[in-house]
Amino acid sequence: MPARATTRRRQLGSTLRKLRARKGLTLEEAGLLVGVSKATVSRYETREGPVKWLVVEGLCRAYDASDAERNALVNLAKDARQQGWWSSVSDAIPESMNLLLTLEDEATREDHFACVYVPGLLQTRGYSTAVQQANEVPLSSGEIERLVDIRMKRQEILSRAEPPHLWAVLDESVIRRVVGSRGIMKEQLGRLLEANESPHVTLQILPFSKGAHCAALGSFVIIGGAEPHLDVVYVDYHTGALFLEREEELRRYRLAFDYLRAQALDMEATSAVIRRVREEL
Repeated sequence: MPARATTRRRQLGSTLRKLRARKGLTLEEAGLLVGVSKATVSRYETREGPVKWLVVEGLCRAYDASDAERNALVNLAKDARQQGWWSSVSDAIPESMNLLLTLEDEATREDHFACVYVPGLLQTRGYSTAVQQANEVPLSSGEIERLVDIRMKRQEILSRAEPPHLWAVLDESVIRRVVGSRGIMKEQLGRLLEANESPHVTLQILPFSKGAHCAALGSFVIIGGAEPHLDVVYVDYHTGALFLEREEELRRYRLAFDYLRAQALDMEATSAVIRRVREEL
């Protein structure tokens, strides 16, 4: 997926394509009605490059879109290149992180499976710092602090007026691996217990007793957009990241997550296990 694509831009392209199909027009026919090329109409629909809201408005009129549809798409076109809070530090972070922040900023839900570390949205500062200190490429204290600050800022999406719903399935190894120190880990487990009381967070532990499972090869996140077709799967493999959005890829990861949460403990049993592990520390 192009790193420059934003959630707004993806939604705009998808909706324009649907409106044209509803009207029964070809790309060339749509372009002739608005005075742009077939290639331009195609580019607007395939979510590549900048858009002009006047062209979007013209396409909406050509497609006989309702006033509500037209206003919504024109607003999307005007905001398609809107930058988030991280734009001031974007040059200092990996492009994959820039794209993750863009997607996450407009997510309506996030489904996490974690088999190594606590998901970033639920990490304490001490835990996050310890994770960065464990990097195989030594980072300066300044670099570590900057990365941790970004992670802490990301967490603000959980406290906004309409936060995304975070559903996290954690392999039992995540809560038993002591990251940083026992004190840091106790604080982190306490944070998980608090999170599991939130109406916007669902937390489950996948116990060792379940044995092999369908996601034993790694962690992943399904970032949910306003509509299912806007979902993106994020896979962080430490030296890089993958963003998957093809329907067959989404179907596979959604199915895997459904299996994982079906195998995992319920929220009450999950909190009981976390408390027990915390007491053992």
